[in-house]
This record gives sequence, C-alpha cells and structure tokens, in this order.
Amino acid sequence: MATRADRVSMMQSKRVIFQATVEADAAAAGRVLQAFEEAAEPSASAVGLFERGPDRFEVFAHYDAPPCRESLRALIEDAAGGVGTLRVEEVADADWVTLSQGKRGPVKAGRFFVHGSHDRDRAPAHRFVIKIDAGQAFGTAHHASTRGCLIALDDMLKRKPPRRILDLGTGSGILAIAAAHATKRPLLASDHDPVAVSVAAANARTNCAWPSVRVVTGEGFAHPYLRRMKPDLVLANLLARALHDLAPAFARHLSARATAILSGITQDQSRGIEARYRTHGFVLKKRILVDGWTTLVLARRHDAMRRVHRNRD
Repeated sequence: MATRADRVSMMQSKRVIFQATVEADAAAAGRVLQAFEEAAEPSASAVGLFERGPDRFEVFAHYDAPPCRESLRALIEDAAGGVGTLRVEEVADADWVTLSQGKRGPVKAGRFFVHGSHDRDRAPAHRFVIKIDAGQAFGTAHHASTRGCLIALDDMLKRKPPRRILDLGTGSGILAIAAAHATKRPLLASDHDPVAVSVAAANARTNCAWPSVRVVTGEGFAHPYLRRMKPDLVLANLLARALHDLAPAFARHLSARATAILSGITQDQSRGIEARYRTHGFVLKKRILVDGWTTLVLARRHDAMRRVHRNRD
C-alpha cells in the first residue's frame, strides 16, 4: 500500500524538525501531498494535511534537515501549478503534536464520534465513541477522506453487517475500531508501516476493541491472513495511485458479494478510480463527497468471481 491521505508515520521525540507547509484547494492539495511523499530529494520523514476551511487545506512535510526551498517550489509547481505561499520553519516534534491536537475539536460522522484526550468530556453516550490522539500514525477523522469512510461505513452497517472485514492501510486504526464497535465482530487491519501497526494496536486497546481488531504488517494483500480471508467488506483510505494499482488484487481477494469502501481521492480522481474498478468486476453503489474529497462505495458484480477464475485458467 501507499500511504493514507490522512496518515503519516512520524517519530515523536524532542528533536527539532523542519516543516514545510503550503495551502491549496482540495484537488491541488492531494497532488502536492503525493508529490511530497514520493519525492526522493528532498525526502520527507512525514507528510499530511489539515483542513483550513471550505475547500482549503494546509499540506505539510517534515524534514530532518533544512530542505532546499527551490526544490520544494519546483516540486509543488510540477504537481499543482501555482498554489499558496511556501513556508519552511523549525518545529519541535512534541510541540507540533500538541498544537495539532489543540486546533482540532471532536468529529461527528454518522453515528461515530471521534475525539482526542482533551475532548473526552464532550463524548455523547448515544454514539460510537472513538478516542484517537494525533501522534505517530495519522487518522483522527479530521480529514474529509476519513469522515467519508466513516459515513459510508455507518450507512452500510445500518443494513446487513458483513461477516469478514478488512481495514487495508489502517494507519491509526480508526476505521477498524469504528467497524469493531459497530459490528461487535472480530476483524483484520493491516499496514505496511510497522509504526502504524503498533499505534493501531495501541489505539484498539485504548478503545476496548482489542483483541477484536487484529493488526498485521503487510503490503497490499501479501500477508497470509489476507490471502486466505476473502473479506465481505474492505475499507481502504489510500492515495489514488495505490487504489489504482490494487484493483486487480481486490478482484482476486474479495468475496463474491463483497463491498469496497475506497477513499483518499479527490473529486477529480474519483472517475478514473471508479472506471478502473469497473473493469475488474465492481459497480458503483454510492459516491460521497466531503470538502472536495470522494469516498466510493463499490460492490462486486454477481458474475465477477466467475470471470476472475476464468481469466486465471
């Protein structure tokens, strides 16, 4: 897997980091985020973004040494053209985490209520309450792609809950924890990043979702548990490139009547992802738009499994 749009891995310590930030609209922010993440020079230790208002996002990248401003400007220009002013400043890791939590209030998405430690007293009793603090793996529901996933999950679970659930690229574990609370069933979560796996497991324990949520380290569907699982529901809040590349694996590994909830894609990218999955046996059931970001709810066509097996022969 590539990285979740709202998830990064970053080491919390007392060291000083160099933070580059730029503001852009949703479509441009998604492209800049991917450019920051994939750049070999300068190489970021963490990337992510915050919402700043209607269709406005602040994209950030963290560096262990002062990055070349000219290289960053060229990177941004190639990815998205003219956007906001580039800022580069020194920030302490601990201060950044505290600041990021302080800027954010709790989030309501369907029947889910996600909050940090500082908002524990605001949690309502009638919702599925999840406590997630900003830290080493991102996914606190403040990004529109995560909210879209939670809304889609809540809507789906009001009907027939799936039996086998996979959170692919779990990050902080927020989607797996939400599904575990709502279904009361064991499920599997995975991530290619060992730090994210550790954080997701810790968050599952904090939210009383352990051992219902089992977290494993693996790329895509490569882990043996995932290859044998045949999930009925896959939650995948990833970048567009990762979702595109994983389409054949979704067709091979999902059960015959499975649902896939895909997010981490902008409105401009969603048509291409939808078309890609349609060619691999999926049909669109619902499209959810939140602040310029799209969540796709896709279902397997009834004849898809037969075609997949026929293509193997």
